[in-house]
Amino acid sequence: MQTRFELKQSDMPTRWYNVQADLDKPLPPPLHPLTLKPAGPDDMAPIFPMALIAQEMSGDRYIDIPDEVQEILRLWRPTPLMRAVRLEKALGTPAKIFFKYEGSSPTGSHKPNTAVAQAYYNKISGITKLTTETGAGQWGSALAMACNFFDIECKVYMVKVSYQLKPGRRSVMQLFGASVTASPSDETDSGRAILAEDPESPGSLGIAISEAVEVALKRDDTKYSLGSVLNHVLMHQTVIGEEVIKQLDLAGVSEPDVVIGCVGGGSNFGGIALPFLRQNLKDGAKTRLVAVEPMACPTMTKGLYAYDYGDTAKMAPVIKMRTLGHDFVPPSIHAGGLRYHGMAPILSALHSEGLIEAVAVPQVETFQAAQLFAQTEGIIPAPESAHAIRAAVDEALDAKAKEEERTIVFGLSGHGYLDLTSYDAFLGGHLDNYAYPEEKVREALGKLPHPEQA
Repeated sequence: MQTRFELKQSDMPTRWYNVQADLDKPLPPPLHPLTLKPAGPDDMAPIFPMALIAQEMSGDRYIDIPDEVQEILRLWRPTPLMRAVRLEKALGTPAKIFFKYEGSSPTGSHKPNTAVAQAYYNKISGITKLTTETGAGQWGSALAMACNFFDIECKVYMVKVSYQLKPGRRSVMQLFGASVTASPSDETDSGRAILAEDPESPGSLGIAISEAVEVALKRDDTKYSLGSVLNHVLMHQTVIGEEVIKQLDLAGVSEPDVVIGCVGGGSNFGGIALPFLRQNLKDGAKTRLVAVEPMACPTMTKGLYAYDYGDTAKMAPVIKMRTLGHDFVPPSIHAGGLRYHGMAPILSALHSEGLIEAVAVPQVETFQAAQLFAQTEGIIPAPESAHAIRAAVDEALDAKAKEEERTIVFGLSGHGYLDLTSYDAFLGGHLDNYAYPEEKVREALGKLPHPEQA
């Protein structure tokens, strides 16, 4: 039985898919963080280069991938689609389970797909330094590599709890020449303000974003780069889903029943799911698209669809999204890349329209699924990716209980070989299940900017 479905390098997508072209109505516009009025290109120019701002607001269905970006992407793309036959057998399910393995990229995750593109567009606009934040370190590693390729200085603010738990990812960033600082830090006004309130703050992506944006705003030669959430980031990741569609054809699958991805800010899930959404919207397909998040950071399942600041210090654009509140500081769970307070505006709108689904899963059961996957398929998944595995296993067991054939596809967004401290905690029985309390959600949501009243 064939279990690996490979494309030739010539089959790699040469254009990105922009789902905005197929939406019934445009997304609510981003707002200026000070005026709370719609933000135009000039308002966003201090943070991003104009080429990326144009992509962010584009209504074109497809955007060509520059040759210089394609050349670097071919270092690892196309990535393999695999059938998890041993996992199917262990579960005793009639379902077919496929996974798209993005851990074969140089830094071990899907993040370089957009990092290379963003570094390229900044380079051609004359930028010499990029700042960013990172949670688990996968995004920081990817941007550090991309900046190295294009001879751009890279500054990374790494969420403190991940900085402490994931020294390997920190080393990867530094090997590529990046400077890495634990956030919150005393290097910025926003970081110092957080530390004055809570010297032991574990940090959050919202705080790290504030520090990175603050540095970018103070220098003309510096821009900010974001690894998730924004429209252009999700668009760059659609190479994943476009490849999967071709690979499923090789596997004899015309339409999967369900496509699953973990979701923190939205780049991984958007990358695999949005091309399938196009098939649902344009071709009448009925593939279910399921985003999986931790119960400890239930942005889609408990958050409010409202305008909110993208960062803790209120410097980033205000966007309409599923949010837990911009000052949300999540517990120190072991999936650092899924701890953002907000969700991609595109995915938030699609969820509100019922075009995609969202589920939240507990931490311990997620690691149990990761261990089962490692023992059957031989790959140790990143803790973030393990959330998709948990949901795929649950789907397969549901198919078993109902005696249904079902085709399940999930995104394995990265490997976990630099996340072994998290697995040590799991194996030692030191993990517990934490569901973010409803009262904390209500408290955080009480601080939204309410731009409709501005």
